[in-house]
Amino acid sequence: MPSSSPMSPLSRRGLLAAGGAVGLGALLTACGSDDSGSGSGSDPKGKGWSFTDGRGEKVSLDAVPQRIVAYTATAAALWDFGVRDQVVGVFGPTKQKNGDPDVLAGDMDISKVGIIGNAFGEFDLEKYAKLRPQLLISNMYLKDALFYVPDESKDKIYKLAPHVAMKAAGVPMLEVVQQYAKLAESLGADVKAKAVTDAKARFEKAAERLRKAAKSGIRVMAAAGAPDLFYVSDPDASTDLQYFKELGVDFVKPKKLSKQGFFEELSWENADKYEADLIILDNRTQSLQPKALASKPTWKDLPAVKADQVAPWAAEPRFSYAGAAPLLENLAEAIEKAKKVR
Repeated sequence: MPSSSPMSPLSRRGLLAAGGAVGLGALLTACGSDDSGSGSGSDPKGKGWSFTDGRGEKVSLDAVPQRIVAYTATAAALWDFGVRDQVVGVFGPTKQKNGDPDVLAGDMDISKVGIIGNAFGEFDLEKYAKLRPQLLISNMYLKDALFYVPDESKDKIYKLAPHVAMKAAGVPMLEVVQQYAKLAESLGADVKAKAVTDAKARFEKAAERLRKAAKSGIRVMAAAGAPDLFYVSDPDASTDLQYFKELGVDFVKPKKLSKQGFFEELSWENADKYEADLIILDNRTQSLQPKALASKPTWKDLPAVKADQVAPWAAEPRFSYAGAAPLLENLAEAIEKAKKVR
């Protein structure tokens, strides 16, 4: 599993040089004190802004933040809820080599945001400072760790703006989506807008479809492929799998989890350790897809693969109703079409 996975040990690599770019110190000072200019704004009701995040910490500002920098998937979820112009920068997989948006960017218009990092370990502190951020937001998969914020430079990063951590593991996906709705509403979004309510209705309909499909007893294995290892995910750790399990989906439960939890690492020689009727495979750019896995004999010999019962898995969900509804629909469809091969 590549290190940028939320199921990985999350080691922080590729960090910024210790001293930063020339003039960074001046930027830090200026950014920390500059409340003027475009987007600084003020709360018209004079009540300020606050939000209690996934750490249980209450983050407060004098006004609703108008200059937000967020992890790409975080920004994409907020975009779905209507928080758009306030997001001035993103970090994390955003743009593919061909210029197309990364899958994590969802429906977000990436031409309207500054990209301060496009891969794990990338976080351009100078670009971040120039954006004059008023709030930093990211998902939290491990306690107190903001995803894709490098450990080695986090102290400098956190000096520039308050930060919000959105809990993205250990709770079912629906709870995370609901927290995102609360965050978006606090930032001024109309969560009762037709686009949002329509997406919620679609989500609820899809959840019922999956609940019905799951009664077939099809066993599902959530997995990811890397050159040397095959990863089997723990349905009790990943927030989306937890929710699917609540709806009745029968998942393979790995027995020997890695140190961080989330998955079991298998050598390709042992890829057949668990039996499944359907495999859902991590669809992110850093994970091997079926075409690349075709060279692995043990992959081709898996009953689900032989039966052509492999479906994409958005291993890092977009935590909005619009982002999550297709995940439910796709899994329901895959289960409906699958036959038992165990």
